[in-house]
Amino acid sequence: MSRIRNLVAGSLGALAVAAAHAQGYPDKPIHFIVPFAAGSATDQLARSLGQGVTEQTKQPVVVENKPGASGFIAAQYVAKAAPDGYTVIIATNTTHAANEHLFKKVPYDAVKDFAPITTLGRGGQIMVVAPKVPVQSVADFIALAKKQPGKLTFGSGSSSSRVAGELFQQMAGVQLLHVPYKSNPLAINDLLGGQIDMMITDTATGLPQVKAGKVRALGMSSRKRSPLAPDVPTIDEAGVKGYEMTFWFAAYAPAGTPAPIVNRLHALLVKATEGPAATNFYQTSGIDPFVTTPAELAKFQTAESQKWGRIIKAAGIQPE
Repeated sequence: MSRIRNLVAGSLGALAVAAAHAQGYPDKPIHFIVPFAAGSATDQLARSLGQGVTEQTKQPVVVENKPGASGFIAAQYVAKAAPDGYTVIIATNTTHAANEHLFKKVPYDAVKDFAPITTLGRGGQIMVVAPKVPVQSVADFIALAKKQPGKLTFGSGSSSSRVAGELFQQMAGVQLLHVPYKSNPLAINDLLGGQIDMMITDTATGLPQVKAGKVRALGMSSRKRSPLAPDVPTIDEAGVKGYEMTFWFAAYAPAGTPAPIVNRLHALLVKATEGPAATNFYQTSGIDPFVTTPAELAKFQTAESQKWGRIIKAAGIQPE
């Protein structure tokens, strides 16, 4: 009995210490780690949320971009960070649902190595082509691709973008050449320059280029048209029946982060999604705000991992 009492006392003591730390948290800068390059949708969201957190806590939020290796670099960094609430990954379905199905070896465990905080948003993607590509619609692009099997290229800088392109190939019955990038902004730069022909990218990256007249929009990857581009049909509407590809963002701390600190981060981030900077991001990017409790995020991630596994398998993508 005395051993049980000691264990209980020890546990209660640890909880008390964690709660005390949470009361003073944060008392120094928080680091938001982004798996993609500056200018990406994830980066834009992280910066807008950082402003909201700083307004609440009066502590700086430092956004660090660690792009490359399909998010491996950033995810590993956070997985190994001190579980004290000062290192948070602003993640996506790339790092926390798709990678385990795209690669034979992933250097982190998307479940065991992280403490879920909250989802942050979700949205669709936009199919865009370089000005040099002589097409005006999805049907035109499919016809051109069928005339030149394996000649037209598509770029991608995230799993959402890559799988969207692979799924398009399968469902449209075309053969394209995939060109990988560290992030979508890098891919769209090459699209602007004519080095690649097409990409399906997040609206935050692609839509500004469409509105500037630098690339041509052919279709939306979601089942509904975007209110920011109502004249752009969905890829499903444009003839590839049943086509749909969406993405999401979420925040995670390293595994072992005390529950009181996770709960504090949850409250800070949820409130930040309602702040002026984040509201502007959501309204101008076509991405919908979407928040959950930590427990709901854990369940959502499990379901999403299963869904992405099915999509990747259906698209015929072999793990690298």
